[in-house]
Amino acid sequence: MRAVTDASFDEDVLKATRPVVVDFWAPWCGPCHAVAPILEQLAGESTRVDFVKLDIDENPVSASRYQVLSIPTVILFADGAPVETVIGARPASAFRSAFENYL
Repeated sequence: MRAVTDASFDEDVLKATRPVVVDFWAPWCGPCHAVAPILEQLAGESTRVDFVKLDIDENPVSASRYQVLSIPTVILFADGAPVETVIGARPASAFRSAFENYL
């Protein structure tokens, strides 16, 4: 999964031509590290959705814009808007269920 920043968020996520799943995370967050392999697996399985990650410590503007108060928070954006959100460390089935209409 490639990293996006506050500077690239609009171009990489909001103006993307296909849905984008954004993993809002931080290096010190244990649950974030637990979710990362699940998202990487989903990214490898999907050809219709892009998966990216955003370090909230280095990029607080985007996290604040989408009211990310707990991490991990994973938001699926489609057509420039957030459409599905999963908060916290969840099993792969929770992410599949939330994003099933897009994967």
